[in-house]
Amino acid sequence: MSKSLISIQDFSKEEILHVLETAKEFEKNRTQDILAGKVIACIFFEPSTRTRLSFETAVNRLGAKVIGFSDASNTSVSKGETLKDTIKMVSNYVDLIIMRHPLEGSSRYASEVSSVPVINAGDGANQHPSQTLLDLYSIMQTQGRLDHLKINMVGDLKYGRTTHSLLQAMSHFSPEFVFTAPEELKMPVEYKDFLKKKGIRYTETTSLEDHLNDCDILYMTRVQQERFTDPMEYERVKDVYRLEASMLGNVKENMKILHPLPRVSEIDQDVDDTPYAYYFKQAENGLYVRMAIISYLMGYR
Repeated sequence: MSKSLISIQDFSKEEILHVLETAKEFEKNRTQDILAGKVIACIFFEPSTRTRLSFETAVNRLGAKVIGFSDASNTSVSKGETLKDTIKMVSNYVDLIIMRHPLEGSSRYASEVSSVPVINAGDGANQHPSQTLLDLYSIMQTQGRLDHLKINMVGDLKYGRTTHSLLQAMSHFSPEFVFTAPEELKMPVEYKDFLKKKGIRYTETTSLEDHLNDCDILYMTRVQQERFTDPMEYERVKDVYRLEASMLGNVKENMKILHPLPRVSEIDQDVDDTPYAYYFKQAENGLYVRMAIISYLMGYR
């Protein structure tokens, strides 16, 4: 059965490092027609800007054709077609499927019924492995290494699939974590248990200022309104953290600020002009990393 990327744990440490090294080559030369003649489906059942556009750009720069949809209401799903039937039908037409879906576990299920590899481009609050790999690439490019770094994750750690995946991926590299979140959005227990089993240290705090000055990576996240079932709970926590340039006076020289984007109010625009802001370059890195993922799963690199 062909290999898919549904969870970051589907890739070994060696595979992760291989993808990151391949991404470096694509950054040097971003147009390589190694997938000429292939067709790849991008099927997005919920909204996306960066992920969808960077995946589609990656497909085009690799020389393949892209088909798909960005609005499920324009497809037979609106007529009641099941996910199983949609995936089986699409996999008849293409060589690989890239899928985003709001339901946790949907991408794993899709990979089990598909006849071609599936890349999970986000399934609810569960996993977002291509984002994780571009985060790792950004960390490696800014720090020169992945080992023994202190990473401060801020904001929505309960529903934030990017933080869950990044935590698992970084566990290969002896990190130390700080989890900065209000009580309502704390890191779920299962991820803290995962770190305990691995012997990885973590600290929890509700204050953004507590660990600004001793971390290597400040990983900001937005509070995701679409994940809340209780609108009052969202209103209580939506503006809980706001990073401003004036707060960065004593941070480490090597510190970089990452954010999976889109941002709302959690990073002030005055931070953009500081040497610590890396989130727009991080988004650009998604192109090279997604080219590397696609070519690897297609057996070309």
